[in-house]
Amino acid sequence: MPYSDAIKSAYKVLEEAQLTYHNRPVGYVASNDPNAPAANYAECFVRDFIPPAIICLLDGEYDIVKNFLQAVLILRDKQEAMEGHRQLPKVMPASFKVTIDDNGKEHMEADFGDRAIGRVAPVDSMMWWIILLHIYVKVTGDDDFSKSTSCQNATRMIMNICLRDRFEVFPTLLVPDGSFMIDRRMGVFGHPLEIQALFYAALKAAQSILINEEAENHPVIEQSNKRLELLTDYVRDYYWMDLSRLNEIHRYETELFGHEVINKLNIYPDSIPDWTSEWIPDDAGYLVGNLGPGKMDFRFYSQGNLLSVIFGLADDNQSEKIMRLFEQRWDDLIGTMPVKILYPALQGLEWHLLTGSDPKNVRWSYHNGGSWPVLLWPFVTACVKLGKIDLAKKAFDTAAFRLERDVWPEYYDGKSGKLIGRKANYNQTWSAAALILADKLIENPEMVNIFQFDD
Repeated sequence: MPYSDAIKSAYKVLEEAQLTYHNRPVGYVASNDPNAPAANYAECFVRDFIPPAIICLLDGEYDIVKNFLQAVLILRDKQEAMEGHRQLPKVMPASFKVTIDDNGKEHMEADFGDRAIGRVAPVDSMMWWIILLHIYVKVTGDDDFSKSTSCQNATRMIMNICLRDRFEVFPTLLVPDGSFMIDRRMGVFGHPLEIQALFYAALKAAQSILINEEAENHPVIEQSNKRLELLTDYVRDYYWMDLSRLNEIHRYETELFGHEVINKLNIYPDSIPDWTSEWIPDDAGYLVGNLGPGKMDFRFYSQGNLLSVIFGLADDNQSEKIMRLFEQRWDDLIGTMPVKILYPALQGLEWHLLTGSDPKNVRWSYHNGGSWPVLLWPFVTACVKLGKIDLAKKAFDTAAFRLERDVWPEYYDGKSGKLIGRKANYNQTWSAAALILADKLIENPEMVNIFQFDD
């Protein structure tokens, strides 16, 4: 690749962000920017450790990933009740940091969402933990670790939380607002696509981790198999959107009863946004961002769609059409900095009502249509999986040209991503890690197999 200096600079960002506990590396802080507006950017986020963790595995630095997985287990076991909040039992922390007391002794301190802005529940962190454990074992062959009592208990506990009976009739996972990458109020509550993709991958990963011979695991494995089949069929059918489906919804009848009706979720045709019919290409499609009774979020969410392609939640035909959408709507979704987190942005009264007039989420900024370099790695991974190496290189070149020069910002603003985010941190760890990981996958496409599951 022609950007070797940028890769060296990205590795330097990672090196300077390494977090140690008792002289052992346990992760990477989110940002090395001394002017970072939020104090928790000096912590290691479970979700955002994934790209640097995979880099460590591909570089043979297995201990860092194992130390991280163990650290999160320890913190889970030490979890304390959050004042004034009811919490899920044994949920994984959103992030953690290392502190030093007056006696010079180091301590690990976890955040389970109680210190975060808006007090959001980190639903995705527990799923990423299982997925990373699966990838770690696949790369290292360290079955003894995944078969340990602590890993078995954690995996079983997470699955029991996700598979618990609720007042729900859908196989998708109901979660609160702000429970995943979009962790601020953006009208993404209910059954967001990204959580369904992670839920699918976590179910597949748990099947490979849980020991079948242990009686305690049998109910979880059996429920996981049933839920996996229902979830796959449901998302592929009900979440899918192309011009054929749009025409179907446009002519829906509503207020219908019974098992045989087409409009089972009572979606109203007048809820279709004006932009959709002109924006969706004839030969492309995508999975909508959210779905529930009488509600379909037609916005395009990049992370959820890309993870659906990578993990196999989207079928082969759908995966091809999703990547074709990126190709044909390049200016909207990639622009001058891959990749836009969602499209289109909320604005006007809609922004006011759905975000609560969030000043950070103004149109084409942050979670409201901002461009996030970290999304380069799932985009390149999805391209490599489908054999679209030229498309992966095009996105990589677009990012590499700017990221080092701009000092590795957290996100970019503007409809095409030309502006460094107004409140973006510099030296953002996952922005640097995304470029390194994308480079590795393009140079060695066979590495994409670490994201696949053995049926």
